[in-house]
Amino acid sequence: MRLDAHQHFWHYVPEHYPWITDRLSVLKRDYLPADLEPNLGALGFDGTIVVQARQDVGDTAFLLALAARHPLIKGVVGWVDLCSPDVGRQLDAFARHPALVGVRHIVHDEPDDDFMLRPDFRAGITRLRDYGLTYDLLLFPRHLSRAVSVVDEFPDQPFVLDHIAKPLIREHLMSPWEEDVRRLAERPNVVCKLSGLVTEARWDCWQPADIWPYLDVVVEAFGTSRLMIGSDWPVCTVAADYARTMGLVIEYVNDRHPDAADAVLGGNAAAFYGVG
Repeated sequence: MRLDAHQHFWHYVPEHYPWITDRLSVLKRDYLPADLEPNLGALGFDGTIVVQARQDVGDTAFLLALAARHPLIKGVVGWVDLCSPDVGRQLDAFARHPALVGVRHIVHDEPDDDFMLRPDFRAGITRLRDYGLTYDLLLFPRHLSRAVSVVDEFPDQPFVLDHIAKPLIREHLMSPWEEDVRRLAERPNVVCKLSGLVTEARWDCWQPADIWPYLDVVVEAFGTSRLMIGSDWPVCTVAADYARTMGLVIEYVNDRHPDAADAVLGGNAAAFYGVG
């Protein structure tokens, strides 16, 4: 199975997506399975993991309803309020749906850089194993040291790092991102998505050579058995179309790690999320 491990769907309502600014105007419309399906087929991909794009249980319900109607959706990473004392009831309501495979919180938009260290958030993380759910880490580089602390507290919880923690590719900066992402990779319960790369580069003039050094780091740090390709579509379209975005990683893996191509391009994601 070839699997896009990270993309989004939405019905665009401006007040629901305040992060979609005028600079991201291409995203100010609906993006639904019918829009993605031709892109998947053109590259020989069998399906996708769709990830929440707003912090509302209504978004989780919307994505699960899409999954029930569209076989290309192999799994849903939704949102519940992990900080709420009511999180158990929310998880009970959604976990009955077989498509729910994980949970994510948009940590990098929280004003408190120590958000993940809050007792109520960590109490929410403790509930995920009861439901067999993974957790997606959406971070900026400055959050990586906090992520190490959280992951160490929950060694039996499967975590996945989204977008290789958004290094400063457009500035060509490696440090301290490199050192911190290597520390996180030492934890065996963390895997990493090769996603969200083109949007961290210069949108109008990036080249693969700008991004390959960052891929070299995460391949060495995590190993090919803990990496998975993801498009971050449609967000990626501010910098490249679907084919060029995915082609960046496909070309890199086929050229440098051909024996691991089946794993990175789908097998690892299917195993991590328990789909296919």
